Amino acid sequence: MQKTREQILERLASEPATGPNLANDLGISRAAVWKHVEALRDSGFVIASDDDGYVLESVPEFGADAVEFGLDVPFEIEYHERIESTNARARELAGAGDENVVVLSDTQTGGRGRLDREWVSPSGGIWLSVLIRPTVPTFDAPVFTLAAAVATVQALEETGVDAGIKWPNDVLVGNRKVAGILTEMEGEADRVSWLVVGIGINANVDIGKLPTDRGVTSLEAETGPVDRRAITQRLLSAFYQLQQRPDDILTAWRTHAVTLGQRVRVTTPDGEVVGNAVDIEYPGVLLVETETGRERVTVGDCEHLRPAA
Repeated sequence: MQKTREQILERLASEPATGPNLANDLGISRAAVWKHVEALRDSGFVIASDDDGYVLESVPEFGADAVEFGLDVPFEIEYHERIESTNARARELAGAGDENVVVLSDTQTGGRGRLDREWVSPSGGIWLSVLIRPTVPTFDAPVFTLAAAVATVQALEETGVDAGIKWPNDVLVGNRKVAGILTEMEGEADRVSWLVVGIGINANVDIGKLPTDRGVTSLEAETGPVDRRAITQRLLSAFYQLQQRPDDILTAWRTHAVTLGQRVRVTTPDGEVVGNAVDIEYPGVLLVETETGRERVTVGDCEHLRPAA
């Protein structure tokens, strides 16, 4: 968000202010104040005028300015009403040298999940991709998927749902998928060049628009309509804080995991691994106790069979 407009919103969020007072405090003309206020109104902010001056009455439900207003972490928001893929757009921005950008959209027309599976992304969801440039070796990249899953669960819990993480990248409510994560990266063996963490949440989505045969749900179906702006802000804040404390990620993941303690079948490129999921180790390896010993699974599709004895 443009800095002066952000300053005006911060002032109006605390108390009404007249045009002359804003002009004096910000060191700009009264005409410039009026232009900034009009631009904010065009963005969806409801700013009234009365005897006390300008009054901020409401914030838009969604969008770049809405999410950036009050966001306490240094991410720039690029918002689209409709886009083919937020991950694809984030990769374009990575190629242009950008970082710390969140591509956010109301609708995706070509969303994809792991293994190039279709991800249905109708209006009302939260479809976003975070572009970062962490100074870590490529070996560490999977831990950012864990961090995104933890951040998503922490944000969703604020809505009252009991969410949990299914390894490697699904967020469930009960046994139904409400969110998924897809991480892409570019780099060399010793360092990551860029990382794109895509997160899709079925927020205010009509359950009838989702492929229910795949065991999915939406927040709207579970709790009623939710505040997408607040969820997005909480998610981005939690993800940023976890980036700063990588040693806490595995502990937090274990706290929210629903896979640990389950009997699982994991389909990997080398075949199936069946056993009890007992733990996870850095940077995201699932430990499965099988009849022949402990297996370390780095990648695969995980199916919960039944709770382990």
